[in-house]
Amino acid sequence: MKTKFLLFVALFSITFFIGCSTNESVDVPLTSSIITNDDVIANSEIDTSLDDVTIIAEDQFSVQQSLTTKTSGPVKSILPLCATINTVVGTDSYTKTIDFGTLGCTMPNGNVLKGKIIISFSKSTTLGLKTISYVLENFYHNDKLIEGNKTITHEMKSTELLATVHSVSTHSIDVKVTFPDGKVYTRIGTRVREMTEGFATVGNWEDNVFLVWGYNITTFPNGSKYTSTIKTPLRFNSSCKMPFPVSGIVEITKNDDLATLDYGNGECNNLATMATNGESKVIELRRNKM
Repeated sequence: MKTKFLLFVALFSITFFIGCSTNESVDVPLTSSIITNDDVIANSEIDTSLDDVTIIAEDQFSVQQSLTTKTSGPVKSILPLCATINTVVGTDSYTKTIDFGTLGCTMPNGNVLKGKIIISFSKSTTLGLKTISYVLENFYHNDKLIEGNKTITHEMKSTELLATVHSVSTHSIDVKVTFPDGKVYTRIGTRVREMTEGFATVGNWEDNVFLVWGYNITTFPNGSKYTSTIKTPLRFNSSCKMPFPVSGIVEITKNDDLATLDYGNGECNNLATMATNGESKVIELRRNKM
């Protein structure tokens, strides 16, 4: 009888232990569905990296176009002096290799770049849709490795955001981003940048203002899908010399969780208000090395 009792206790203990272990493993995906500050910050860092690539590609396209047309004076490049530019003139196109070196080259907005961006586009100066292609070669943005070869479409037109004809660029996103800690993120989506102010003063990039809209889906290292949709266009003021929007609202979802991110009322700062599950809090975005 004593033997039977000890056997029952042993079986009960094993069953209880397995049951607890099973419950704990089920809780993991529920926890991972919650949108955290770290999720928002990581997603924002990827935004900043891709925005800088787009800005650089557009910058070199505009500079070359101004040198070719010579109708509005030379465009002042946004690139710092530590970046070297090599231009190869083909029969029908230009290829520009932007080399930021291996030690780090700081952009006006404070971001540090390494490696190369190879940009190519047509020599045609006629108005209309233009295609700007770029290749990233051992390219690091604030110590994050960015991999991907994509195109940007550029055109001059009026839109719902501004009736005056202005620069509109559409960036098709399909990249892989490896953070300094080894974590890998992938992203697909579309991001549109409209230059709504500053296009009349081509020699001064500091008065440029851009409105950005679009969506993207980012796959996090643990497999979670993070969808970001811009509900109110993000406003970027070049005069702030910061890579963060000064206003605009983004709706974000991660599995079953929903949140909104409000970038403020136009002040130059790195703050945003995140609202989720009936609560809101101010978070601090970052651009520097991790």
